[in-house]
Amino acid sequence: MNTWITPYMKQHKGRMMLAVFLGVLGVGSSAMLLFISGYLISKSALRPENIMIVYVPIVAVRMFSISQAVMRYLERLVGHDIILRILEKMRTRLYRILQPQALLLQSRYKTGDLLSMLSEDIEHLQDFYLKSVFPSILSLFIYGILIAVLGLFDWVFALMMALVLAVIILVMPLISLKLSRRKYVALKKGKKKLYAQLTDAVFGLSDWVASGRTAVFLTDYKKDEEQLLAIEVKVKRWQHIRSGIIQLFIGIAVIMMIVWSGTQVDVGNIEPTIIAAFALMMLAITDALSPTSEAIEEMPIYEESLHRLTEIETQETPIDKANLKLAATDMEDCAIKLESVSFQYPQTSENVINNLSLEIKKGKKVAILGRSGTGKSTLLKLLTGTLKPTQGTVLIEGQEASQKLLADSLAILNQKSHLFDTTVENNIRIGRPEATDSEIKEVVEQAQLSKLLAAIPTGLKTQMEEMGHRFSGGERQRIALARVLLQETPIVIFDEPTIGLDPKTEHALLQTMFSAAADKTVIWVTHHLAGIENMDEIIFLEEGEIALQGNHNTLLATSAKYRALYEMDQGI
Repeated sequence: MNTWITPYMKQHKGRMMLAVFLGVLGVGSSAMLLFISGYLISKSALRPENIMIVYVPIVAVRMFSISQAVMRYLERLVGHDIILRILEKMRTRLYRILQPQALLLQSRYKTGDLLSMLSEDIEHLQDFYLKSVFPSILSLFIYGILIAVLGLFDWVFALMMALVLAVIILVMPLISLKLSRRKYVALKKGKKKLYAQLTDAVFGLSDWVASGRTAVFLTDYKKDEEQLLAIEVKVKRWQHIRSGIIQLFIGIAVIMMIVWSGTQVDVGNIEPTIIAAFALMMLAITDALSPTSEAIEEMPIYEESLHRLTEIETQETPIDKANLKLAATDMEDCAIKLESVSFQYPQTSENVINNLSLEIKKGKKVAILGRSGTGKSTLLKLLTGTLKPTQGTVLIEGQEASQKLLADSLAILNQKSHLFDTTVENNIRIGRPEATDSEIKEVVEQAQLSKLLAAIPTGLKTQMEEMGHRFSGGERQRIALARVLLQETPIVIFDEPTIGLDPKTEHALLQTMFSAAADKTVIWVTHHLAGIENMDEIIFLEEGEIALQGNHNTLLATSAKYRALYEMDQGI
């Protein structure tokens, strides 16, 4: 509440008070409309001799009828304006929370979790203001005003009415909250689980069909949905019971008002024509008080949403400290330097990277190999500043590694770079939005895309379609390579960009990559040795340490292990 709700309420307290004020005016108009209508009906039944006696109430009925609609419209207009302003800030804030964690999101969260967070959690916080905050504050205002007004006539009756109406705005909401808390939490978690299952199934849909097990998935999914539906039925059942109890107390309040106004007529304090007016007025007022239970009942949903948003906000992310700048003489020819670097993931006892020292000269091409789990991915995250070393220092171009250096000093071509559902040109231009058309054409030429695009009538304006499905795997990687080249960074990391490609396409893409990055420092992470001859230096990692290091010819001559791996990879 203190981080995701209270700050926005403080920022918009003026507008919120205006919304509540308009709501009070709307309820007041509704109450006066029924009050005067009751008086008008009663007065007309007495067949007044002069039409002017009922003419003023008739005009007042028209006025309050219009006022009621106008005030409620203005209340919703102001209320939704506040909500949209808050949502804009919340979504921007959530994006800024996720952005530093972008390179670690997939390892921390499932896609379904993120979709649930973006679609449900933020939207639920919207409902928190519309369905909980505004109705609750409005109810308290109306409750206080009513009791104060009744107190001017009869403080004993006002106290009795306060106790009866307290059941509607205090007792029933608390009971409802207590009885429904677990059910709403279970609903929230159930929907989150279904999001995760559905997104996982959609991504693997072809495999479900190919394995002939779609019926299994649908059966399990329907079972989970039925469990969720059973909880929803219980919630709805209680809501009907609660609504019945509230209507009972509304009836009691109206009857009390009729009895009290009758006694007031007997003692001569009010006219008999006011009895119906007071009774009908109570209907309008209690109608404004009754949503309080529903407003409070859904608090567990908001609490769960707030918990998840707070959890992702408090995730430990690398802190970009002030960059450590070394003297030019220390890093004159050095692009990357690791000094006694060790890294250990939280809640583990062993180092993934263990006392690693490495120096890569500017313009050199270095391949990093090793089986899965040897620390290759962790080393890349250290280089990009996504992770901070437990011990030691990682320097990029003389500065301490951080995500601030991405796009300026260091660019990455991943295994599967994301291509957006827009044109080829726009996908490339992401690398540097201010790039000129001639610079775009230059990187297209370097990535050897010119022939491909020339064969398509729309050329660079060709739509990529979702995930770039308009093009083949090798073509998509070339477009991603053009994006990387457009960044014009001195260091490029190739993170197994040819994985999943056929040997011919892989060979062609490797040649393009190394040719386009001829004047850059290249770090190439790979599992196998195709194209390894292009590298100036080869590093084998084992258990987070360097097991082999040297160029291709040296290792081929001196290391039986390397020779065996190379021959195996070549099919010798």
